[in-house]
Amino acid sequence: MKFAVGYQLREIHEEPFVNIIERYKAHISEVYFSWLDIPSGRPAVNDISGYIHWPAQNALVSDLKKIKASAIKLDLLFNGSCYGGDAISKNLCNKISSVIDYLNGEGCSVDIITTASPAIAYMVKQNYPGVEIRASVNMRIDSVKGMDYVKNLFDSFYIRRDFNRDFNRIKELKKWADINGKGLHILVNSGCMRDCSCQTFHDNAVSHNNEISKTVNIPDFSPAFCWDYLKEKEHWVSLLQNTWIRPEDLNNYEPYFSTVKLATRTHLLPAMVIDAYSRRRYYGNLLDLFEPGYGPALAPYIIDNSKFPDDWFEKTSQCHKSCHNCSYCESVLERVLVDGENM
Repeated sequence: MKFAVGYQLREIHEEPFVNIIERYKAHISEVYFSWLDIPSGRPAVNDISGYIHWPAQNALVSDLKKIKASAIKLDLLFNGSCYGGDAISKNLCNKISSVIDYLNGEGCSVDIITTASPAIAYMVKQNYPGVEIRASVNMRIDSVKGMDYVKNLFDSFYIRRDFNRDFNRIKELKKWADINGKGLHILVNSGCMRDCSCQTFHDNAVSHNNEISKTVNIPDFSPAFCWDYLKEKEHWVSLLQNTWIRPEDLNNYEPYFSTVKLATRTHLLPAMVIDAYSRRRYYGNLLDLFEPGYGPALAPYIIDNSKFPDDWFEKTSQCHKSCHNCSYCESVLERVLVDGENM
């Protein structure tokens, strides 16, 4: 089992991302990245409130060449949830083609396109038959039926993260994928809330981040509702009921996934995340491994990863997710929640 890790353009005082890749390349099979100002699952790389970071393109291409030279696959993201009026336009098709052609010509050819858009999948399938097309985790595909609907468009699928701990579902999806010659993948360190009521709204807001940042918006309102939710200590147990997988439990997924995704595109310490999952061991605040991490929401308390009970994986991989009828996670929270200032 190897990792797909998210590229980030680092500040000049930070360790270059290609150095991190080089250090852990034995554990990495793919690097996924977005293209500058084209909407993806994160804000634009080179446009911050109208300020254009002009060297970004050269730096990105230079890094991609080095990554490609290490025999690591490149996964180009077009996984924004909304492209507005361009959603099925020839203009969007041309823009995406120009990016793929440019990268191919620069010596960092694209191996995979991950998208949440059936239109983009269709375009890539028509014009770039050698490129693997992968359904983004943002499509929230969670059933055989869901994969079957779009099997002619996609070569591989990220499963909906809400089912990361449901092994009956994973086995069913894996069986179908194997029979139909499809790949199956999983995101293991998302900090997002399970069954999030606001995911569609938040994803769309991120897709339109450049427009939103230039607009006078509602004061004190954030599309990331979860931070307000976690202001109440009684809600902290929800953090244990989310979709993440501890590094210590990752080997249980090896029969089903050859490549797992680590969210590192905006993480402050991507090397720490890669190291923890590579070693299958982490000592510290578990929330610090995730994106988003929510560590500040609990401060000065932390969730001590070393204090999880031995039956954690067994219990959480067999539960029915009826959290309102169960108190197991509450009992675990009492055990793992510690005052970080007194450690």
